Amino acid sequence: MHKLLIFHNEKLLRRALTHRSYVHENPGEGEHNERLEFLGDALLNFLSGEYLYKCHPEMGEDELTRRRSALVDEKQLAKFAEEVGLDFRMRLGKGAIRDGGYQNPNLLSSTFEAVLGAYYLDNDSNIEAVRAIIEPLFDSVDSKNIIVSRSNVDSKNRFQEWVQRNVTPNPPKYFTEQIGGPSHAPEFIAKVLVDEKIYGEGKGRNKKDAEKAAAEDALAKLKQQSILKDAVARLKQQGFL
Repeated sequence: MHKLLIFHNEKLLRRALTHRSYVHENPGEGEHNERLEFLGDALLNFLSGEYLYKCHPEMGEDELTRRRSALVDEKQLAKFAEEVGLDFRMRLGKGAIRDGGYQNPNLLSSTFEAVLGAYYLDNDSNIEAVRAIIEPLFDSVDSKNIIVSRSNVDSKNRFQEWVQRNVTPNPPKYFTEQIGGPSHAPEFIAKVLVDEKIYGEGKGRNKKDAEKAAAEDALAKLKQQSILKDAVARLKQQGFL
């Protein structure tokens, strides 16, 4: 078994492997893994950024950002989850299993994040223990496969590129807060600002999803403004305005 799954605290590992659907069907089984997923996501973002920064001293921020998005996207994390044997160890509800949960990239990637968060806690919050696990997985990814097309770039990165190309060299700022929902299923809203002006808003079940939704809203509004601007220009050319 891969060393990622060797835990001192087996209860912590079990929680990391437990999806919400399993707890719903087995209420006595304790917590699901979403808080650990949040922690693992934060660790992955830092470690992947540090890894690429060290490996590619020649690259600028835009290219590093694109590569980080590809290195820790849902598809890639799902592959990592399978490599370390998490697929059939996930604790899923019967409905999720019937729907092909063991092969679901979203469930696999989320569980992988949760296990990393749990492993960090299991090792007395020592990030070196997580780095020792994750960097060999990063090394296993063909560098050519990290180069992604524009269409696959995360919405937050696409919006940042537009802002830095057209408005300001400073990246957009996101302000996110919980607006409702019970503790086990919170709802967040995010606003994205550029030079103190709101460009988009979005909601999600966690801060990451809400911020992505805000970026997508901003991109959709920019596209609509562009369409409107082109339409006005055509009307002027045709003498209607």
